[in-house]
Amino acid sequence: MSSDYTYDEQGQFFPFFILTLTGLITLPLTYNLLKPSKELENTAPRIKSDFKPQHGDLIEAQKRKRLRKERRIKRIVTVILGYFVMAWMVYLILVTARTTPKLYDPYEILGIARSADEKAISKHYKRLSLIYHPDKIRPDPAKNETVEMLNERFHELTQAYKALTDEDIRNNYLQYGHPDGKQSFSIGIALPKFIVTEGNQKYVLLVYGALLGVLLPYIVGKWWYGSQRYTKERVLIATAGNIFREYKEDMTDGDIVSVLSSGEEFKEMLQGAQADSGLGKLEKKVLADDSSFLSAKDRETLKKIDNSARRKALALLWAYLGRVELDDTTLDAEKYEAAPIALSLSEAFNAIALAFGNLRPIIGAFQSSQNLIQAVPPGSSPLLQLPNFTNAVVKSVEGQDSKDHLSVQKFMKMSEDQRRKLTVGTGLLSEKQYTEAVTVARQLPVLEVSKAFFKVMGEKVITPSSLVQLVVKARLIPPGCTNVPAVNELDLEDVDPDEDDLDALMGRKAAKNKTVKIIDGKKVETKLETIQPPLAHAPYLARDHSPRWHIFLADAKQGKMAVPPFTFTTFEKPLFDEAGKPTFNVQTLKMQFQAPPQVGDFTFVMHMLCDSYLGLDSKVEITLHIDDPAKAVAVEEDDDISEPDEDSIAGQMHALKTGGAPKPSGTPKKKTQKPSEDSSDEDSDTDGDAGDTSDTNTETDVED
Repeated sequence: MSSDYTYDEQGQFFPFFILTLTGLITLPLTYNLLKPSKELENTAPRIKSDFKPQHGDLIEAQKRKRLRKERRIKRIVTVILGYFVMAWMVYLILVTARTTPKLYDPYEILGIARSADEKAISKHYKRLSLIYHPDKIRPDPAKNETVEMLNERFHELTQAYKALTDEDIRNNYLQYGHPDGKQSFSIGIALPKFIVTEGNQKYVLLVYGALLGVLLPYIVGKWWYGSQRYTKERVLIATAGNIFREYKEDMTDGDIVSVLSSGEEFKEMLQGAQADSGLGKLEKKVLADDSSFLSAKDRETLKKIDNSARRKALALLWAYLGRVELDDTTLDAEKYEAAPIALSLSEAFNAIALAFGNLRPIIGAFQSSQNLIQAVPPGSSPLLQLPNFTNAVVKSVEGQDSKDHLSVQKFMKMSEDQRRKLTVGTGLLSEKQYTEAVTVARQLPVLEVSKAFFKVMGEKVITPSSLVQLVVKARLIPPGCTNVPAVNELDLEDVDPDEDDLDALMGRKAAKNKTVKIIDGKKVETKLETIQPPLAHAPYLARDHSPRWHIFLADAKQGKMAVPPFTFTTFEKPLFDEAGKPTFNVQTLKMQFQAPPQVGDFTFVMHMLCDSYLGLDSKVEITLHIDDPAKAVAVEEDDDISEPDEDSIAGQMHALKTGGAPKPSGTPKKKTQKPSEDSSDEDSDTDGDAGDTSDTNTETDVED
C-alpha cells in the first residue's frame, strides 16, 4: 500500500490548524480578562457624599489611566485579534468545498440490506443487470449521461456483486477494505503548498527563526525578568533596596515621605525631560513662605537632593499632601499620579520596618498611609480629611494658638449649634459645605474597643509557649452617633468552636462560607457573612482603597514590636441596617501567637490602626498572665471530678453505696474544691467563673 503526502492546496485543513492554534492562546486570555476580580476595592460599598474636589476631572483621569494600565491594553488587543482570526477561519471552513473520501461499501452500491444471503444478492444483481447493462440502457441526454458513465456504473455494480460472492475478491474486501486489494491513499498536510514551493524555503526558515529564535525567547525572558523585578508587595526590587538603605530607627513622618520618593517607579513615571519640566515652578510653590506644613528639616531635605527625578517626585508628594495649587495642569496631573505610587511604596517601607521591629517607624508607616490616602500633611489636624475643611476652618474650630489637634470624633461630640458657630460664616463654610462635611463624618468607620483579652482555645489557663489568641471585641460607632445602646455582656464572651469544626479550630475560613452544626440531632447549615466596610472616602486619591485595620502588640518600654500585625478587612456582622443606620454589632477580631516561655505577667500595648483615616487609631494596655503548667493540670482534675448520672451503672452503684438517690441526668456537675498550698490570691484565680476563657488580667485602658 503506497502513500502520497500532499499539501493542502485547496485549503481544506489549514483553517482547522490555525483555528486550534489561535484558540489555545485566545481562550485563556479571555478568561483572564473576564474572570471576576477578588480585590476588595471592586466589591465594597461607598460612602455617600456629593463632594467634588477642585481638580476632580484630573483625579478621575488619573483613575482611568491606572485602570487602563492594570487591565493591560495589550491583552485586550490580542484577544480581539484572536477572535477576528478565529472567525475568519470558521468562515473559510464553512465556505470551502471539502471532498472527503468515502469507505467502499458494496451493500450501499447494490442497494441491498446487509442481512441478505448470497441467493438474495444474486437475484438482486440479476435484476439490476437487466436495468443497467450497457446493452439494455441508452444514455439520457437530459441527465448529461455518456456511454462511459453507463459502463462505469455497471462495472461498479459487478465489482460490488463479486465482492460479496467471489471468494478471492471478497477476501480482498474484508482484508483491505476494497475488492481490488491494497489501495494508495493520500495524507494531507495542513499547510499551504506555497510554503514549501521552491524559492520560498528561505523565507519560511526566516519566519521560523524569527518565531523560535527571537520572539519566543523575548516573550519568555520578558515574563521572567518582569516577575523577578518585583517584591511580593508589587514594588521594584531596586526600590526595596533604596528604602532599605535609607531606613533609620528614629525616622519621623517627614523622613518617611522623603524615603518614599526614592522609588524607581517615579523614574519610570518622570522619564526623560519630564523630570526637569516645571521643577522650578513646582519647588517655588511648595517652598513658599505660607507652606507651614513643611518643617525646616523637610525643606532642607528637598533642597539637598541632586537627582532631578527624585527631587521632583518628593516635591510632587509634598504638593499633594499640602493640597498646593500649582496653577499648571500638567503638574497637577503629575501630583495626583504620584500619590498612588507612593501609597504602594509605603507597603514596602512597612514590610522593612516590621522586619527591624522598631515601634516608631512601624507606626509612622501606617500613619504615612493615612496621610497619603487623605491628602493631609504629617502632623496636621484630622479635621482636614472632612470635605471642604481648610486650614482656616481648622483654626476656627481648634483655636488660633492651639497645639493640640481635634479628632473628628471630638468635633462631632460638640452640639450642633457649637459646630455651626465654629465652621459656618464668612471665610469659612457655607451651609451646603457644612452639611457635606458632617454627612461624611457620620459615616467614618470608627472601631471602638469594648474588650480585649487573651485565651487559649479549650483551656482555662494560659501556660508557657502555648498558642494564645488575642480576642478583640469592638463596635463600629461612627462619629456623632447618639443613643448608642449598651454592650450586651453575652456578646463580649468568646465561645470555642465545636470539636468537629476544623476550619475554626485551625483559624481557616470555612469552605464556601458555610458551617454545619448539629442541632437536635439534625445537621443545620449556616451561611457565614463577610461584611465589607465602605471604601475609604479619599476624594484626592486617584485610586479606590478599601480600609484595613492592623492590630499588633508592642513593648512600650523597649519601643519594640512584640507580635507582628494582623490585618482585618471584613467583619462577621452587618455594620449598617437597610436604612443605612449603624447596627452597633459587636465584632470579633482574633489574632494568634505563641506565648512567652516563662511564667509571669507580661504587659503589652495593643495598637489598632486604620490605614485609611486619621485619628481613628486606639491603644489598649493589656496584660498576659502565664500560669505554671501544674495549675492547668489541677484545674483539669477539678473539672473531671463529678457525680455519676442516675441512668448509668456508676450512678446505680453510687446510690447503693451512699444510700441516697442518684443525681438526675443533666444536673450540673459539682466541682470538688482542692486544697491549695499557695496563697489566697491563687485560690481566687482558680475558683473564678467557669465561663471565663482565661484567668488573665483583661482590664483594658483605651486611649484615643
